[in-house]
Amino acid sequence: MFGGYGLFVEGLMFGLVADNTLYLKVDEASKAEFVDLDLEAFTYVKNNKPMQMSYYQAPEEIYEDSEQAGLWFNRAYAAAARSKKK
Repeated sequence: MFGGYGLFVEGLMFGLVADNTLYLKVDEASKAEFVDLDLEAFTYVKNNKPMQMSYYQAPEEIYEDSEQAGLWFNRAYAAAARSKKK
């Protein structure tokens, strides 16, 4: 699909890894927090067109701070859960 790896918990994809970069699931409720930190959206090319998915680059602090990692992972999982309800 996107040439990467999906991260799943209880059947919900909350993250992906592509080109050695971790991206986390966003939705309308959480997207602003990623945008406010100038984090990049995951984009790939399909039929010569850029396709943006609802995943944004994870913030750097999650690699050094387990509390921040838990906060951001929970945020991504919540976005995945809300998306599934639709």
